[in-house]
Amino acid sequence: MFRIIVALCIFASSATLAAAPDMAALDNGLWIDRQRLKQLPMAGAAWEELLDDANQPFAKPDLTNQEEKTNVLVFARALVYARTGEARYRDEVLEAIEDVMGTETRPGGRTLALGRNLLAYVLAADLVDLPPELDERFRTWLKAVRNYRYPSGKTLISTHEKRPNNWGTAAGASRIAVAGYLRDDAEIERAAQVFKGYLGDRDAYAGFKYKKVDWWQADPERPVGINPKGATRDGHSIDGVLPEEMRRSGPFSWPPTKENYVYTGLEGALTQAVLLERLGYRAFDWQDKALLRAYQWLYDVASFPAVGNDTWQPYLINDYYQTQLPVVSPARFGTGIGYTDWTHKSDY
Repeated sequence: MFRIIVALCIFASSATLAAAPDMAALDNGLWIDRQRLKQLPMAGAAWEELLDDANQPFAKPDLTNQEEKTNVLVFARALVYARTGEARYRDEVLEAIEDVMGTETRPGGRTLALGRNLLAYVLAADLVDLPPELDERFRTWLKAVRNYRYPSGKTLISTHEKRPNNWGTAAGASRIAVAGYLRDDAEIERAAQVFKGYLGDRDAYAGFKYKKVDWWQADPERPVGINPKGATRDGHSIDGVLPEEMRRSGPFSWPPTKENYVYTGLEGALTQAVLLERLGYRAFDWQDKALLRAYQWLYDVASFPAVGNDTWQPYLINDYYQTQLPVVSPARFGTGIGYTDWTHKSDY
């Protein structure tokens, strides 16, 4: 009886922390407002890079290949179609949507690859408005793929709920995109609670499995995905640190290692926040602006700005927080998304 009461109390507490999503907002786009997109410039380095990528040939989609670029190149075509209306870009997106379904079952697949890749196909489908028959098949497949169980026993959803690292954040991004596309409000609410827990609200969700909690966690007894505001260790700030990514570099040491897995983890976390903001949640404000604090630690404490395929990330931070992190243009796309130097440049 005690366990039942505790479980009910936890459920009741968490249920109040993530309000119902604004499903009507999805009619204007999962990733970016459709009207805003139609007003974006068709000139400049960011547009030229997007257009060039939209014209690049791509391999057949493969949801088991965690290093593939096809997913983002398909997303590029969807963006260009949504801005220009040129049918050939939509046609190539439709072909990719046809081809991607079922590839998750190929040998060697893992939830990391699925989490990284699935997102872009869902966002692309949302941008081009699939024909009814294809849309119906795509929706049926999405309902199944999020629960597809790999030989490891993991699914996209279980990875989001158990792995407080880049595996989990990538899975969460695709999970929320799928739920949004399907207008699955209960699934969106659940994913929002999990994400809030990742950011540090253990009252919202605390079901993750952490490792090496005595290395970079601010409180090893209450581990979190992003360390809380004001956290220090041995006189040094670890406010905003992602402990599950920093442990890749070893135990706590100073000066901190420039661990690129931090940016890999933030890729999925940022994407989850954008999707949830589109759904009416104030995800960028959660846990004392946890995502902002993560980048402030990287830039101001660790002296480790984004480079390479992480350079799309600061554009989102600048857009949502009205900050001025240094940026480059054109920015390279990441493993699951990109082109934020065009879609989310804050001074348009």
